[in-house]
Amino acid sequence: QVQLVESGGGLVQPGGSLKLSCAATVNLFIFDHMGWYRQAPGKQREMVATFTIGGNTNYADTVKGRFTISRDSGQGMMYLQMDSLQPEDTAVYYCNAHYMETYYWGQGTQVTVSS
Repeated sequence: QVQLVESGGGLVQPGGSLKLSCAATVNLFIFDHMGWYRQAPGKQREMVATFTIGGNTNYADTVKGRFTISRDSGQGMMYLQMDSLQPEDTAVYYCNAHYMETYYWGQGTQVTVSS
């Protein structure tokens, strides 16, 4: 019943911006953890930005100052605003949420940064 769907990925030039969205089929209040992860070819999946109940946020050092995670519980949406994108940001971005001792993942959305 719990499903996550990412959207907003695409092709963007270096220095450009994208805003990713994650839509959940359940009320976001049930999640004790939500965040964004990414995986580039040949690399391990890594944490990008997380948001937890209690107001704590965490960012990977590589995206600090460029990415912003946010959430609209009333809309059942989580977002990742990505600014000053670089080729190194190219990856499949995944929405993740934790509920009832289970981590749920979306199918991912491709972000390609290239001139």
